Amino acid sequence: MPHLDVDGARLTYDDEGPRDGDATPLVFVHGWTANRHRWDHQTAHFSRTRRVVRLDLRGHGDSTGSGLPTIDDVAADVLALLDHLDIRRCVLIGHSMGGMTAQALTLAHPDRVERLVLVDSISRMAYNRGRALLMALSTRVPFKLFVAANIRRAFAPGYPREEIRAHIRASAATPREVVMTLYDAMRVFDVLDRVGEIRVPTLLVHGLHDIQLPVGQMLRMAAAWPDATVRVIDAGHELPVERPEQLTAALESFLDSGTPARVPQRRA
Repeated sequence: MPHLDVDGARLTYDDEGPRDGDATPLVFVHGWTANRHRWDHQTAHFSRTRRVVRLDLRGHGDSTGSGLPTIDDVAADVLALLDHLDIRRCVLIGHSMGGMTAQALTLAHPDRVERLVLVDSISRMAYNRGRALLMALSTRVPFKLFVAANIRRAFAPGYPREEIRAHIRASAATPREVVMTLYDAMRVFDVLDRVGEIRVPTLLVHGLHDIQLPVGQMLRMAAAWPDATVRVIDAGHELPVERPEQLTAALESFLDSGTPARVPQRRA
């Protein structure tokens, strides 16, 4: 597996698909406690016709390294990979925490992003009663129980239990320090007042039954982002694995729509 060493961490990534076409590369960023295989369906589909890159974030999946204190730090790792692969512009697609990372990278380096897709993600963390209780108990309950409670809530009712258990096992394999440090980073993430600065074509796609980051929070973000396209799909928080075909179709439609915005100029 190819990898990149960055500040003491080894980032594992996949770089697939043809390099000789005109299509802009797709770069997929997974969420908290997940890994690059969340994007298996999308990678298999799009890599037939265009370059597709996905990585395991620091401390996740096959990557090493400790937790990072801010989402901006996570975005810096993704930027390092883009530089390493000489990808000057990309379509950046992020799920959950990966969507927060994508927003941070786009705000800091607008010239590097041609289009932006946020899947089950928001610009400012807010907590309903159940999530606030989990947050309050996060340091008082056994780590595996904390992870299991969060992952179980991520899926819509009716999703196969054995598949949920497999996702719980994979998430619990993420080091505790990584999980809790990034949990704190998400808690303080807030760029809601800045999303209007993002001028690239943007798709906000969300699960109707998402109780981790409820659809109402995404719509609040959309109200501050008047040019964004909004799609709501009958699923929970884990759209890439709950409704992979529908998500892939939404991405395909978005990528085929219109022409890219002009290249934004980075602020001095």
